[in-house]
Amino acid sequence: MDLNLLRALDALLQENSVTKAAERLGTSPAAVSRTLARLRRTVGDPLLVRAGQGMVPTPRALELREEVGALLRDCDNVLRPGAGFEPVHLERTFTVQTSDVVLVRVAGSLTERIRAEAPKVDTVFLPEALEGGPALRQGLVDVEVGVLGHLDPEIRSRPLVRAPLVGVARGGHPLFDGRITARRFAAADHIGVSRRGRRLGPIDAALAERGLRRRVAVVVPSHTSAMLLARDSDLVALGVADWLPETVEALGLRSFPIPLELDPLELGMAWHPRNSADPGHRWFREHLAAAVRRAGQQ
Repeated sequence: MDLNLLRALDALLQENSVTKAAERLGTSPAAVSRTLARLRRTVGDPLLVRAGQGMVPTPRALELREEVGALLRDCDNVLRPGAGFEPVHLERTFTVQTSDVVLVRVAGSLTERIRAEAPKVDTVFLPEALEGGPALRQGLVDVEVGVLGHLDPEIRSRPLVRAPLVGVARGGHPLFDGRITARRFAAADHIGVSRRGRRLGPIDAALAERGLRRRVAVVVPSHTSAMLLARDSDLVALGVADWLPETVEALGLRSFPIPLELDPLELGMAWHPRNSADPGHRWFREHLAAAVRRAGQQ
């Protein structure tokens, strides 16, 4: 079986779709459909069968999925440059999944350093829409940066920085008329940041220990939209201490310590082990980690 046929089989088994496999392979659905027919004859199994509007793998396909992926990774490692790696010759696109607040803080310095060493390397930043899913395992994302959770068991990770939370409100907010106590903090209306519409979190647990409760009047999907809303209202948002001081000042906002005992955010980086020894991927990870650490120290 030739390597191209293995790559087509891997794409089909990962996507469970002729159309999506064709997109991954950069070819037409008709060509992939013909390849699937060839694979079925070779393997002696239908591999993918119709189930409603989609397709599902057969038991034999499930057995082959990890074996084929491992075989292709081994082939790629044989052909991949090792000790002689030079970033200036690297032509590659890396995909990073992270939050908007990390993106704004890190993207500029990271891009500058990447372009200086590897002018043919591109970076694609994705929102956290795939967080908690198999994006790293499937190769949809090269690196995830942020508060890591729900990672697949084999995923590698490393801690980067600890970032304390602060409150953020417009400069003329009544909260700043006196000392900001836990009771006054809880009495203000708040903005929650959650892609899934969640209202409660560690702050609510800490308030509950004091017999207090806050009202989360609005939930938005990003920190950027939360800051813009805080600028135009008497709602209180959350931010990361010393993370975007210029932006906070430019929007007419002020930050303040949250009067509760809260653990800082633990920002880390995660990637799939198939990329651990890849010199290009390792080079990119080191630059990304350094950019995040610098952001947390400034």
